[in-house]
Amino acid sequence: MRDNSHSYLSNLKNWFCKIRQLFSNPVLKKKDLIKQLSHYKNHDIYENGVLHIVEGALQIDDMQARDIMIPRSQMICIAENEKPENFLPRIIAAGHSRYPIIGESVDEITGILLAKDLLPLLFRESAPQSFDLKSVLRAATFVPESKRLTVLLHNFRTNKNHMAIVVDEYGGVAGLITIEDILEEIVGEIEDEYDSEADGFVKPITKNSFMVKALMPIDEFNHFFHSDLTSEEFDTVGGLIMQQLGHMPKRDEFIDIDKFRFKVVSSNSRRIGLLHVSLNTTE
Repeated sequence: MRDNSHSYLSNLKNWFCKIRQLFSNPVLKKKDLIKQLSHYKNHDIYENGVLHIVEGALQIDDMQARDIMIPRSQMICIAENEKPENFLPRIIAAGHSRYPIIGESVDEITGILLAKDLLPLLFRESAPQSFDLKSVLRAATFVPESKRLTVLLHNFRTNKNHMAIVVDEYGGVAGLITIEDILEEIVGEIEDEYDSEADGFVKPITKNSFMVKALMPIDEFNHFFHSDLTSEEFDTVGGLIMQQLGHMPKRDEFIDIDKFRFKVVSSNSRRIGLLHVSLNTTE
């Protein structure tokens, strides 16, 4: 037993020495590093998922804000002179925590609204029209399209910001980016409160409006909504949406199927995350 333990510790020491040499080699290519780390994974040096995170961290080193930003056309903005009864339904449907506030156009970002700052509206006795949106705005952070993700992530952590407005070379708004967008490039999709298993697949908003996880099995969807949706290639609602569209949909893209309108609330390059489902009440 002692000989076996000694042999294992000796091998473990050798593996750690080789890993240290890999990271100390300045000319080692990233693909070679990943290859070597994959080799050590087979020896149970680290847990599952670590290699994926390392690959993600190395990947963002070569990426810029323009590579993963939410484009201007897909930004959910609120005009600074909008009434709460007009913008609150959009906030509820989107489910985000932060929203850009604009003046006369999207190129005029006047601040950032945190959804939590709207909570006083729930307890206010006076009419919502008296709510002053400008009084709760936070300062917006602006970054160029060429901003490297590693630098931007460091800035987010240092300044405790979670969102930045991406501008092009002419100063116009090109899109926005959040700290979650960067972290998802490293660790994969980050589940939010809608993704909790305890909450189930469906979250009602109104009588005819729901938030639905794209991973909801079609059979369960049909049971819940008393519908008859089918797909020969996919088992989930998200898969059905991709099949019908013929491509990976982007945020705010929608499609009508049967008596439902499916609108994409969140998605990335790999899969759909959350859907806003509304019933066609005209039928």
